[in-house]
Amino acid sequence: MTDRSASSKGSSAEADETPPDEELRGGGRPWHHMPDGTFRNPKGCASRGQGRMKHAGPFFLEMLKMGARKVDVPEGHVVPRAEAVRDLVAHEKGKDDFLTWLGHASFLIRIGGLTVLTDPYLTTFAGPAGLGPRRYVKSGVPISALPKIDLLVVSHNHYDHLDERALARLPGKDRMTVVVPLKLGRFFRERGFPNVIELDWHERHEIRGVSVTALPVVHWSRRSGFDTNRTLWAGFALKSDTHHLFFGGDSGYGPIFSEIGEAYGPFDTALLGIGAYEPRAMMKASHATPEEAVQMGRDLKAKRIVGMHWGTVLLTVEPPFEPPERFRKAADAQGYGPEDSWIMRIGETRLLGGAWPSNA
Repeated sequence: MTDRSASSKGSSAEADETPPDEELRGGGRPWHHMPDGTFRNPKGCASRGQGRMKHAGPFFLEMLKMGARKVDVPEGHVVPRAEAVRDLVAHEKGKDDFLTWLGHASFLIRIGGLTVLTDPYLTTFAGPAGLGPRRYVKSGVPISALPKIDLLVVSHNHYDHLDERALARLPGKDRMTVVVPLKLGRFFRERGFPNVIELDWHERHEIRGVSVTALPVVHWSRRSGFDTNRTLWAGFALKSDTHHLFFGGDSGYGPIFSEIGEAYGPFDTALLGIGAYEPRAMMKASHATPEEAVQMGRDLKAKRIVGMHWGTVLLTVEPPFEPPERFRKAADAQGYGPEDSWIMRIGETRLLGGAWPSNA
């Protein structure tokens, strides 16, 4: 397939050298590939249709009210932008791996000398043409202050993870490599990104010594009313000589994470969604609770877990600043100390603990 074999300088795409077991991959046509060309969740994991319908009406009525709901943002939740930019620039000048939270599932990651941007939701609305949920805090760093992006990684096509207005403003489209799940590449090529790699679950792409492996997660995809599950969704493992990081995108909990931990772990750091989980009957096949996210970390054999997908935009009905409290409590119960269970401020940059070689 052209998208998966597309090349960029110093890069390649291939199936991962660690063969997944039958539950991960399946025999013949992979389990997650449906005969009609759509995709489904990993075997043994929740499907989105289970238990949704009787809750759908009340949920969407509540969502309509959220547009007018004011969110009281706690002091210290957001780093002042000027300070955030100064700190990011200072870290860019060094050679250490680092992580900057831009809000929701958007991160800048320095790993192995590459600068990576994940799930760029960086403007106001999580929807088309000024519609949809509205951010109640700005992106941690303005788009104009972002560094040169070597690698853009996008987990799926939902508007709160794939922001077309932000893409239009990203500089250096012709130089960056874009890695996306199956059938999502066309979206980027049509918007001026020439170096696009599509990956199925368990396929790998390598760029300048950093491997990117697409991995199964429990979610779904839709960009319009007519394309449900027509493009794949995925998490990603980013691995260099200095760090091994799991980026979860969006996901509910399921046995697949133990299987990933066995096949691909351990991970130094796992970025895991901890928000947008209520009501559970609606969200269990899409988003994990904070407690489930911590269990994901254990299943993945992650040494450090970082809570994301909270504190940015109202998507569901739980109190917006409940997730970090529950995450901290669950992490403590699972043996993760404060140094290994991060709740970051939007705009904050932290070192990941690995330095990349001076000759990279």
